[in-house]
Amino acid sequence: MRSSISLSQTLGLALVVGSASLAFASPQAPTPQMPSDDVLKGRIEYRLETSPVTDPYDLTVKVDAASAWLSGTVATAPQKAEAGRLAKVDGVGTVENNITIDKNVDRTLAERTKAGMAKTGEVMTDGWITTKVHWFFVGEDLLKGSDISVDTDKHVVTLKGTVTSGAGRDRAVALAKRTGGVHRVVNQLTISSL
Repeated sequence: MRSSISLSQTLGLALVVGSASLAFASPQAPTPQMPSDDVLKGRIEYRLETSPVTDPYDLTVKVDAASAWLSGTVATAPQKAEAGRLAKVDGVGTVENNITIDKNVDRTLAERTKAGMAKTGEVMTDGWITTKVHWFFVGEDLLKGSDISVDTDKHVVTLKGTVTSGAGRDRAVALAKRTGGVHRVVNQLTISSL
């Protein structure tokens, strides 16, 4: 089943959703707003998902009153420590790292991957892949100002559209390749001249 969505569609949705939770100060008295717990949670999840150290693992993040709690399972103590470090984003006061260490977790994840499932146990369909690739793109600074469409067919991802730099193009391709279930990435991105 083919699945497509453009980055501008995803960004528009993210802006609508994000703007609904922002509190606005009057123009006469601007005050900095602390990010909401949902925004902080999203930032932490993005960092965990895009880190090669923690990406393979199913880690859960909860944020309440600017305090973060991590849970899930990793294979080593350094992986647990890295997850704790990644959770320390601006706006988070404390991080409670409740991640457990199980040296056998990699075998379980490999079995899920072989069965066509994500680390969370979800089936990696074309739609799942498209959504995941876009989620990676929305949080990536190198892709700001880009207009990328993602088309997934039989686990082959085709990237079309424009990016603002060669580094952005390389990052988009790298993020798509590391998405679970992707067999191949076809890069049709061009660099826009602003």
